[in-house]
Amino acid sequence: MLTLDEARAAILDSVTPTAVVEATLPEAVGLVLAADVVAAGDVPGFDNSAMDGYAVRAADCASPPVSLRVVATSAAGHPAARPVGPGEAARILTGAVLVDGADTVVPVEHTDGGSETVEVRECGPRGTHVRRAGGDVVAGSVVLGAGERLGAAQIGVAASVGCARLQVHRRPRVAVVATGDELVEPGRGPLGPGQIYESNRYVLAGMLAEGFGIEAETIALGDDPAEVEAVFADLCSRHDVVLSSGGVSMGGEFDVVKVVLSGAGVDFWQVAIKPGKPLAFGRVGDATVFGLAGNPVSSVVGFELFVRPALRRMCGVEPAVPPLRTGVAGEAMRRRDDAKVHLLRVATGPDGRVRPTGSQSSNVLSGLAAADALAVLPPERLVVAEGEAVDLLPLGVRT
Repeated sequence: MLTLDEARAAILDSVTPTAVVEATLPEAVGLVLAADVVAAGDVPGFDNSAMDGYAVRAADCASPPVSLRVVATSAAGHPAARPVGPGEAARILTGAVLVDGADTVVPVEHTDGGSETVEVRECGPRGTHVRRAGGDVVAGSVVLGAGERLGAAQIGVAASVGCARLQVHRRPRVAVVATGDELVEPGRGPLGPGQIYESNRYVLAGMLAEGFGIEAETIALGDDPAEVEAVFADLCSRHDVVLSSGGVSMGGEFDVVKVVLSGAGVDFWQVAIKPGKPLAFGRVGDATVFGLAGNPVSSVVGFELFVRPALRRMCGVEPAVPPLRTGVAGEAMRRRDDAKVHLLRVATGPDGRVRPTGSQSSNVLSGLAAADALAVLPPERLVVAEGEAVDLLPLGVRT
């Protein structure tokens, strides 16, 4: 039996980042930069006003109140037609170019007057309410570094320096397969004896969409080996990752994924974790194949521990293994002494402490829906007392 660390290391050693492609700004959201973005010019590119008001010479307003002649207007995109001289002012709007000759902006609420003259009642020192050229970004500086994930703010920074296309790691192509004669598509009539509605495919596809923006191809299959073999061969020829749920335990001829893939470059492991002990992993052609246990919670745990780190590496996200966070137990948590890492579904309460979300059986999906993290209990920690710190693997929308 492999330890968690051994299994994860073997997986990460076999995957590499996807190819670098050029993407438009909208296409790049959620992806990871493969090359630095360098500012070609200053941002902003000119001194401008931080307020609506009047551009003045601070020396003229040293002893307010003072009356100045209004000689020009500077609006965003429309600089003033003439400079400001002694005893003069120019109307100015937020973001507009600072008028030549002026060195200070007086907010409109500190003035009285109209279009021809203005009385300045209060004025700050030279440079007040002026945004200097390069105050945000200096030309030649790296504004976004390779390896950085591109969220809305990062896309905005790229746009602000005039960059319209970015070098990024391509989003992996992923297929999700659920197998089992007992599976029935939700909404397709009453269940027969021994049948269940298929949910794993939707859970795994949802995790791919939430965390990576991946729109997975999904398919449900029965337990016919010929059909399963043909579908896997097709999916592996068109995807970077094929992720299956079910058919990987020790059930012999009934575990169809194991029957089909055992001789195709896929290994079937037992990993010292609970839930999710059975795990298949390998390569079929150019595709990386994961086979997760069929119980719903086991599939999610396998995704979090093995698939997510692999996809992070493929996407160029480092570290590949998401860091744990620390929580405080709101009640005692106990586990069996079985040399495995136990992962308990927990939720954070109003007091900021975490508590298990009911039954921890691997088939109870409702407890997972109520959880926001998995409490990680290593083999040497049989009890977490109330008030003690506990490691948490967060669940939910993330990479």
